[in-house]
Amino acid sequence: MCRLSQTVTSAHMSDPPLLFTLSESRDLGEAISRESGVSLAPLEERAFEQGEFKLRPLVSVRDRTAWVAQSLCGSNEAPTAQRLVRLLFLLCALRDGGACRTVALVPYLAYARKDRRTQTRDPIHTRYVAQLFEACGLDRIVALDVHNPAAFDNAFRIGFDHLSALPMFADHFARRLQSVALAIASPDVGGIKRAQIFRELLQQRVGKPIGQAFVEKRRAGGEVSGGLVVGDIADSTVLVLDDLCSTGGTLRRAAASLRAAGAAAVYAVVTHAPLDAGTAAVLDDPAIDGMVVTDSVGASSHPLLCSPPAKLTVVPVAPLLGQALSRSMRGLALAELLEHWPPRGS
Repeated sequence: MCRLSQTVTSAHMSDPPLLFTLSESRDLGEAISRESGVSLAPLEERAFEQGEFKLRPLVSVRDRTAWVAQSLCGSNEAPTAQRLVRLLFLLCALRDGGACRTVALVPYLAYARKDRRTQTRDPIHTRYVAQLFEACGLDRIVALDVHNPAAFDNAFRIGFDHLSALPMFADHFARRLQSVALAIASPDVGGIKRAQIFRELLQQRVGKPIGQAFVEKRRAGGEVSGGLVVGDIADSTVLVLDDLCSTGGTLRRAAASLRAAGAAAVYAVVTHAPLDAGTAAVLDDPAIDGMVVTDSVGASSHPLLCSPPAKLTVVPVAPLLGQALSRSMRGLALAELLEHWPPRGS
């Protein structure tokens, strides 16, 4: 519920939400605006010496709901920490300006990989980021395919919506691989649940059984080993699914193991691709027939996503995020976006 004074009129309360975006995510914000039908609100952005800055909304936000779209994947021009601080400062400015509710639309949520202690005195970055958002008075965060959903749920004490690219991926492959034997593989044990959900979504679309497997992976002393394939994928086109491709090492190792186990073809399917070098390494691997990613990290800062080569398909996230904003405006649940793409009744 909005924290509104008793003097707010019902007409004012019915005003549509305001949508802001920061300059480093301008392309994403403009695309979400087109998809949702909500115009971008004007924002003053001024740069000062030594990296300091000023952010000021140029329209009244009093008693309004304000959404801010910002991807937290860093680039040479705007590192991750800078993007996070700028988002936090804008959220604080909106709250100080009288916004009754603030929502952060963050397709790529940074610092999510360190979500638990594996060694003595380890930090838990997921919880620290959650505390920063909460300190800004944020009411809700909308994120896409976070690294560890359970850790995400436990870290945040504010409202959240965890969206997923899996229905869009299922729609993509159902229209292209209907006639071949399919299997879904996780490149490690930690991704088995994600692979199961994707398998169920794709089976509903293609109307036939789909195999499942996972690849053994061990990490000790900074060294990664393993490669045993658990599951029958012989003569199948295998979609190896992961939430994140950084260096590409995990996907390449999994693809080699799947090929050795008899896979007819291997496609890498990844939500977040923050490093062009990692994506390029996957595309250059002869064991991998193709790669499908989203532009959650912001295509404008990543040349491969802006001009994808033949083996790379980029699925835009703006339609999904625009639907989330549009459905929230109409008081509709977002659960439909986790089950169907395109969503029914959109």
